[in-house]
Amino acid sequence: MPPSSTDATPMKTSTKTLLALSLAATFGGFAATAIREGLRTPAEAEPLPAASTPMTAVLPASVGNQTLPTLAPMLARVTPAVVSVHTKQRVRVSPFGSDPIFRRMFPELTQERINESLGSGVIVDAQRGLVLTNHHVIEGADAVSVTLADGRTLKADFIGSDADTDIAVMRIPADKLQALPLGDSNALRVGDFVVAVGNPFGIGQTVTSGIVSAIGRSGLRGLGFQNFIQTDASINPGNSGGALVNLNGELVGINTASFNPRGSMAGNIGLSFAIPTSLVRNVMDQLVATGEVRRGTLGLETQDLDARLAAGLGAADARGAVVTRVFGGSAAATAGLRPGDVITAANGERVDGHDALRNFEGLQAVGSRITLDVLRDGKPVKLTATLHEQPRALAGADLDTRLAGATFAELPERLRQAGERGVLVEAVARGSRAAQNGLQAGDRIVAASTGEFEDLPGFRAGFTRAPAQLVLRIVRGNQRGDLPMR
Repeated sequence: MPPSSTDATPMKTSTKTLLALSLAATFGGFAATAIREGLRTPAEAEPLPAASTPMTAVLPASVGNQTLPTLAPMLARVTPAVVSVHTKQRVRVSPFGSDPIFRRMFPELTQERINESLGSGVIVDAQRGLVLTNHHVIEGADAVSVTLADGRTLKADFIGSDADTDIAVMRIPADKLQALPLGDSNALRVGDFVVAVGNPFGIGQTVTSGIVSAIGRSGLRGLGFQNFIQTDASINPGNSGGALVNLNGELVGINTASFNPRGSMAGNIGLSFAIPTSLVRNVMDQLVATGEVRRGTLGLETQDLDARLAAGLGAADARGAVVTRVFGGSAAATAGLRPGDVITAANGERVDGHDALRNFEGLQAVGSRITLDVLRDGKPVKLTATLHEQPRALAGADLDTRLAGATFAELPERLRQAGERGVLVEAVARGSRAAQNGLQAGDRIVAASTGEFEDLPGFRAGFTRAPAQLVLRIVRGNQRGDLPMR
């Protein structure tokens, strides 16, 4: 006997409930570097427009007389573009450790060891064979190879990398490759479903899924410039450099890190991070074109606004970056910024302090035009600045003849995020005046008799007049001391 009309509605509702539960089960708890330190039934709803909910990837699959959702068709297009990255590094090991005297006396006891590591990567240009991965995956490697999803292993050529955003570009032979299209990470919303593909722990290509937990995440210690997508999809060691895709199979992020205060071996706790494609695209284009990344800078120094300063500057809240120094000829000087101004927002993004402003600057390209919300004498002011190029390195001879032969560079941003300040001695020419004065490559200069500074522009600004005496306070390994330059 056919069911009555009163039986039909409950059956439809039951089927819908089963499908909803099946869909929820499909999205479970991806693979990278573990960060050990902290972060700082109502009526039926109207269906959402297709553009707002890209569910085209979730296609039905029949199981018996039930229809269940599946990501398999989308993943069939995505997984061929995700690769495993293998690196090898030659390391010379001595039983005397780093002791230079004994290493020279007994060179025959020094042995060579090959360190190998695994990571993931994403093919983003099949015509040119371009592969994206993390900088930390290939850092220091002497040889890099890529294994495709079809089993082929190919030698990879290094194009360029950027430690401060943890992005690297390689090239492999462009033969029958499949690439992932770059999606719009700016369109992501908290709650959107995402899928990760990579090679966790070297066990082979693995797919995990989850949702976007947060966007624009920053403030993670030990990493560089930050504007992360946070997801609860599992990221484990080996997934670094792998793909984070939306349900249309578009690349929206490069997996880079997971957070666990007990370390990666304690398991995934649902705090994972990916570099958004909005940032990846700009860095990749610069690396492919020139092999390096040029960044914009305002050309100023700031400090956090505390309660005492807030009261003196007429600020209602102890939040913002207080301008303490403006360098001559800088973008900040042209824009009209002054010492004592409090920057509270940049391009509409809230600025809570010094680190937040520096992170914002580091993510902007040279020539970017930005709008700053400023408090001046307690009154709001809007200023516009066009960012100048941030210097990557300085020759010591251009600063002072006593530094001739040395090259100075900015500290890696991961050290700044960990609270370090100063400039790095990048290289010292053998026999140069700087070498004769005892300066060594790898030294970190944290202070000088020329005045206080926190970065390369500040260090340079101290040499507008040649000091009668030049003394550098340096950190070398675990030691700190003053080095007179003669």
